[in-house]
Amino acid sequence: MKRAATIVSIFTMLAAIILLALPQTDAQAKRYKKSKAGVFDYYSLVLSWSPTFCDSNAGRRDRAQCGRNRHYAFVVHGLWPQHEKGWPQNCRVKKGEFYIPRKVINNMLDIMPSKRLVIHEWKKHGTCSGLSNKDYFAVTRQLYNSIKIPPRYQKPNSYVTTTPRQLEMDFIKANEGLDASMISVQCGRRKRLKEIRVCFTKDLKLRSCGSNEKRECRANTIVLPPVR
Repeated sequence: MKRAATIVSIFTMLAAIILLALPQTDAQAKRYKKSKAGVFDYYSLVLSWSPTFCDSNAGRRDRAQCGRNRHYAFVVHGLWPQHEKGWPQNCRVKKGEFYIPRKVINNMLDIMPSKRLVIHEWKKHGTCSGLSNKDYFAVTRQLYNSIKIPPRYQKPNSYVTTTPRQLEMDFIKANEGLDASMISVQCGRRKRLKEIRVCFTKDLKLRSCGSNEKRECRANTIVLPPVR
């Protein structure tokens, strides 16, 4: 019995050594990579189509964004620090910066219409920007204001049907310096527009997106539900 136990132990040790010697997959590397505040390559400004969210189960429960008289079109989902491949999240910050002052939250509600969303985006993504929460949201607003929304998508009162490429081209025509490499269209269920992502350098200039935005919407056509 002792000899059998010894053999099993040896095989267990050998198996562990072999597993350690194997190269990590991308998912494993991402899992073990330590996220550090301020260590990233670029920003992705994520603008979600609010009517698509409001037509979901989660949206129907969200009165802050989707309640009566909440007529939003594109809203800020978040500003995400990104690596060229992968992204940091939930970075450590100074104790006094983890919690957002109520004034900072309230100042964002016109473009991020949910306190819960503002808090979530700061904790998951904003903490990795290397900025204070006040400055992070100031940069978020600055980049949001820098993108011109084409008239067709400002407050449509009926369904808009288009293509991912046409949507990109509409934004490119409306925004000087923007090209197709800098914007990514994402669709959700029923070919509804979910969000667009626009990429910026760390010093807030337009730039080509990394691999995180390459998985774009592949639908032939996409639908934008009307603003209610």
